[in-house]
Amino acid sequence: MLAGLSVKLAAARAVGFDEVEVRPSPNVWNWPDVYELENAAQDVTGAIWAELRRLHDWQGLDVVDIGCGAGFHLPVFARRARSVLGVEPYRPLVRRARRRVALSRCRDSVRVVRAAAHRVPLLAGSVDLIHARTAYFFGPGCEAGLAEARRVLRSGGALVVVDLDGRSAPYGEWMRADLAGFDPERIERFFAARGFDSFDVETRWEFDDRKSLEAVLRIEFSPSVARRAVESVPGTSLPVNYRIRIRREE
Repeated sequence: MLAGLSVKLAAARAVGFDEVEVRPSPNVWNWPDVYELENAAQDVTGAIWAELRRLHDWQGLDVVDIGCGAGFHLPVFARRARSVLGVEPYRPLVRRARRRVALSRCRDSVRVVRAAAHRVPLLAGSVDLIHARTAYFFGPGCEAGLAEARRVLRSGGALVVVDLDGRSAPYGEWMRADLAGFDPERIERFFAARGFDSFDVETRWEFDDRKSLEAVLRIEFSPSVARRAVESVPGTSLPVNYRIRIRREE
């Protein structure tokens, strides 16, 4: 099942990169076990996946997950896709993702490579869908990754970016309080100018216990903002809104 994509990977020589070229993700890089709790808690309503299928169903298609981290979403894509490639720059997460794939039923259709979003080891026109989740929500600065996505997509393919909505309470308020210069409206203009259509998705995060919720908020925000977030959220769940952005290739 993965043979076609493997040939393209072998033929397209990966260009080396240094991790200093990559914007770090301190939450998952430094606390991967806590980030697993966050992944499991996100989108318990399934609203994000439903919207992704509506916008660009990947049934029988070749999919790339950019910044796949420890590979949490790879098996979900693999249930419908012909092949799935996880792209991740951070070595420890690449190892985790490969272990996850090796232990899953999808191991024959999924491969994980260490690479950067702006240097994907694929031939031009090789894939049908590129998925990037909470990887591009800063907007300006990801131009090289967007250009690389355009290079490797087939005609009719799509780049789908799943971002946290920085405009919506309560999560967006905490982001704005924590990130100097973070301007959600500027980010909206950035993606619109580059041909993306954007859609609102309302969902929620739900944790098994209060301890897990608090641990996740503490890896996502500075101590002062995390304290405020923890104090303002009762129970084990909170509403979190997303923006799903899509650009199709002609």
